[in-house]
Amino acid sequence: MNDRSDKARRRGFMQMAGVAGASLTLNEFGFLGRLPSVSASETQLPAGSVEFSPDIEPLVRLLEETPRSKVIETFAAKIQSGTSYRDILAALLLAGVRNVQPRPSVGFKFHAVLVVNSAHLASLAAPDSDRWLPIFWALDYFKSAQARDISEGDWTMAAVDESKVPPSHKAEQAFRVAMDSWDVEAADVAIVSLCRTAPASKIFDILAHYGCRDFRSIGHKAIYVANSFRTLQCIGWRFAEPVLRSLTYAILNHTGEPNPSTSDLKADEAWRVTIAKQDTVGKNWSHGRIDSGATLSLLGSLRDASPSEAVSVTAEMLASGIAPQSISDALFLSAGEMLGQQPGIVSLHSATSTNALQYAFRTAYQDQTRRELLLQNAAFIPYFRESMRSRGKLRSTQIDTNTASETNEQPLGINEIFNRVSANRQQASAAMRSYLDSGGPPEQLIDAARRLVFLKGNDSHDYKFSSAVLEDYYWISPEFRAPYLASAAYLLPGSKDRDNGLVNRVHAALA
Repeated sequence: MNDRSDKARRRGFMQMAGVAGASLTLNEFGFLGRLPSVSASETQLPAGSVEFSPDIEPLVRLLEETPRSKVIETFAAKIQSGTSYRDILAALLLAGVRNVQPRPSVGFKFHAVLVVNSAHLASLAAPDSDRWLPIFWALDYFKSAQARDISEGDWTMAAVDESKVPPSHKAEQAFRVAMDSWDVEAADVAIVSLCRTAPASKIFDILAHYGCRDFRSIGHKAIYVANSFRTLQCIGWRFAEPVLRSLTYAILNHTGEPNPSTSDLKADEAWRVTIAKQDTVGKNWSHGRIDSGATLSLLGSLRDASPSEAVSVTAEMLASGIAPQSISDALFLSAGEMLGQQPGIVSLHSATSTNALQYAFRTAYQDQTRRELLLQNAAFIPYFRESMRSRGKLRSTQIDTNTASETNEQPLGINEIFNRVSANRQQASAAMRSYLDSGGPPEQLIDAARRLVFLKGNDSHDYKFSSAVLEDYYWISPEFRAPYLASAAYLLPGSKDRDNGLVNRVHAALA
């Protein structure tokens, strides 16, 4: 792309998206041209990368040892000297799994690992010129998580005990037995054997099964399954072993409880119903009919159902011939609805967990695993709503109500919509819905939202949430997309929010 066409593209975006309210405009991102551009093809896993990828250890050690105050400058220099996007992404993931413990909850400081894929998704969706910004943010965020882990005991992943690694022909059975009995030590060596000998698709299926079986850590186990595999698709399977050891350790978290395999715990109640109901949906469950009425019916049921009841009603719908797409639509809408009912950390995770579970549902190949994922996604929605109710009252907002009628104004431009996000999120959601219902291009709204995350995002959840909801817009049936995306206004950054300072830091590092 030459300078003239690049400037024209930037001017065009500004005219269409109207994000002039942000403190830094697209033209002020021009300094990123001093870095090599990241093409869309570079973010995909190339054939043969396992054989010739350079040794990653020195780059990981550099990230581990560089002070936070210098990490942007240090890695800007590495990138300028030729270090690739894929190697930086690999170093981020591996430094996280080696240095940050996914206990006592798969969240908190461990978001340094969970957010790597979210930053990567933001990079994938950004223009070539901007793809480094989420990665610089993730580098800085890792250093903050690393410091927190050090203050909490400085956990480091131990080397695997090779003498206990089971032979390849016993790996899957050993892993399943260990996971079913919640045996951390046995599962650790079994996943090593499985990783070295089984295909990635099979391992994903197995881990997706265990990642969705319980709601402990408010959905972060399922999120970690999806995010780790998605990042490995970019950086290469040769890095899988330490990542899957960390993932296995995270899935087995049940801090403060007796062993779930020998106890009848409330956290596992819905899973037992899922196991009992998943064979009742019939052999042709995946070939049902699209039915928007069924979507709205399930949406209504999920407002009051218990986790176990949600599994049952979903199984009944599948057995009656309703397509999985119509079920998924209801799950996405339920997660979006909770954003307006109680904007905050719990409702945010209803969206990010649904994103992860739906990705796993689309990716898993075993019929049984896919049924489990869909039914457990239905169970998670009431779990989230129960958690929200324990924190306070929920608004009566319902996503299937046309919120565009709440305002008599003409549809607003994108600039004013994101100004309202900073001032009044309920009004901003209504304005966003009106914009979409009147035919406003969703791509321009999504691009503006992502740019504002780059400029304003301060927390891992800004990246996790935005990457999830902006991606899921395209997985929802067209008639339900507008209300879903409009619900995101409750948690997306606004143009009047405070800048995060990242762009200035990167600019200074490249000066």
